[in-house]
Amino acid sequence: MMAVAVMVSMAGQGGVVEEPGRELRLLAGFRSELYRSLTRRSDALFELADAVLCGPGRVTDLARLSLVPEFGRGHGALYDGLNAGRVEIGRLRRALAALPLPAWPDGRIRLAVDVSCWLRPEAETSPDRSFCHVAGRVKNAGQRIPGWQYSLVVALGPGKSSWTVPLDAVRLGPDADDCAVTAAQVREVAGRLKAAGHWAEGDPRIVVVMDSGYNVTRLTSLLADLPVLLAARVRSNRVFHRPAPAKAPGSPGRRPKHGPAIRCDTPATWNDPAVTQDDAGRPGCDPVQAQAWHRAHQMVTRRSGGFEDWPEDTELPLIEGTLIRLRAGGRAESMWLWAADPQAGDDLVRTLWQACLRRFDLEHTFRFAKQQLGWTRPLLRDPAAADRWTWLLLACYAQLWLARNLAAVTRLPWQPAQSPQTMTPSRVRAGFRRAREQAGTPARTAKPGKPGPGRPKGSRNNRRPPSHPIGKTAPKQPKITKNPRKKTSQTG
Repeated sequence: MMAVAVMVSMAGQGGVVEEPGRELRLLAGFRSELYRSLTRRSDALFELADAVLCGPGRVTDLARLSLVPEFGRGHGALYDGLNAGRVEIGRLRRALAALPLPAWPDGRIRLAVDVSCWLRPEAETSPDRSFCHVAGRVKNAGQRIPGWQYSLVVALGPGKSSWTVPLDAVRLGPDADDCAVTAAQVREVAGRLKAAGHWAEGDPRIVVVMDSGYNVTRLTSLLADLPVLLAARVRSNRVFHRPAPAKAPGSPGRRPKHGPAIRCDTPATWNDPAVTQDDAGRPGCDPVQAQAWHRAHQMVTRRSGGFEDWPEDTELPLIEGTLIRLRAGGRAESMWLWAADPQAGDDLVRTLWQACLRRFDLEHTFRFAKQQLGWTRPLLRDPAAADRWTWLLLACYAQLWLARNLAAVTRLPWQPAQSPQTMTPSRVRAGFRRAREQAGTPARTAKPGKPGPGRPKGSRNNRRPPSHPIGKTAPKQPKITKNPRKKTSQTG
C-alpha cells in the first residue's frame, strides 16, 4: 500500500508531470505495485507483460513472446503463469485509479464505458461464453458469434490524441444483468477515484459517456446517489416527452404525466429548443449544430427493460434529462444524445456532446489492444486465464501512458521527431525498452531447471474436457401480448 500512497501523492489532480524524474518514479512505482498484485507465478506474469511491451511488431501468439529477451523463461512458464497464476485484481484496480488522469481545462473528469468482445466461436470446451453482436460491413449484416464480453471503463483526455487511461474491466457472464453490472462498475470506479484524491466534494460531477446499447434511463435511476452525470447516444427512432402541461381548473381526472412528444425521426416535433449552438470546430472539420430540449423523458412502463420488477404499489419514476441533437455540416442525418441533467445550460450542453464524441477514443483503445497487443490472440480455454491476460494488458497500456516522456527520444531514422504530447501508443511501445531499463524490474531472475517428463510417448489423452452451452442460462420471461382480444369461434 505504500507504493499506492506514493503514486497518489505524485499524481494529483490533472495529471501533468513537470518535475524532472517524476515520470520515471511514477512508472517505477506502478511497476512495483503491479508486481505485488501478482500473488502467484508473479515473475512469469510480470516478465510476460514486459515481453508484450518490448516485443517487436504485433503480438500474434503467446509462444513467440517467450523468445523476447525480457522473458527469461521457457514457453511452459508462460502458459503456466496464465493458467495457474493469480492476480489480486482489487489491488491492481486501486493502482490504476491512482494514476494521473488527463487534465481538462474545466477540471471535470470524463469517463467512457463500453463492451468489447473476445470471439471464441470454436471453443466448445470454454465455459461462460455468450453470443456477441458483431457488426458487418453492409447494412443489416450483423452477426452473433460466441465469445466473452468485457466491459471496460476508461478516462478520456483532451486534445488531438486518442489516449485513454484504463480504470476497470469486468467480464459479463451469460446470466448477468448487463445494466446492473455496469451500474456497479461505475459506482466502484467513482469510489476509487474519490479515494485516490481525483474527485472531492464541491468538484463538478463526473461525466460518464456510453453508446446507444445502454439503458441510460435505468442507469440514471440506479446511480442517482452518485456525483456522476450520464450521457448516452440514443437511436434515431426514440420518442421522448416534454413536461406535462398544467391541469385546467375543474377538468376531470388526474394531471397528465407526459407532455407533447419529441420524436427523433419526425422533424415536425423538434420545435422550441431550449439551447441552440453553432460550433465552427477545428480547422478542416465540418461545423456542428447542436439543439437541446430540457426536461425530456422517456415513457417508462413495467414492460420496459429493467422495470419489470418495479413494485406494483409504487409509481414508476419520471427521469428527466436534456435531449441533444447534433448535425455536422450539411448532412441530413443527425446524432441524438440524452444526458441525465434536466436543465443543462449552454456550457454544459457543449461539454456533454463533445464528451460523447470523445467516446470514440475508447474504440481506438480496443483496436490497439487487439491488433498490437494481441488481446484476443491467445486460444485460452479457462475464462479465468482470459481475465488474467486482460488485466495484464490493461497494466501494459497504463505503463505506455506513463512512459510517454521517457520513450519520446527513441525513434527509427526515417521517423520524424515527436513531442511527448503527440506520442501515440505504438511509438511509445517501440521505445519502451529504454524506459524499462531506466525504471528497473522487480522480477527475479529465472533459476535453471529441466523440463518435466510430460506425457509418455505414444500415449493418448483419454480425459476429454466437457462441452459447455452458449448464451443465457436463465429462463426467458414469457412475452406479454398487447391488448389481447377474444375471438368468437364460428361453427356450423
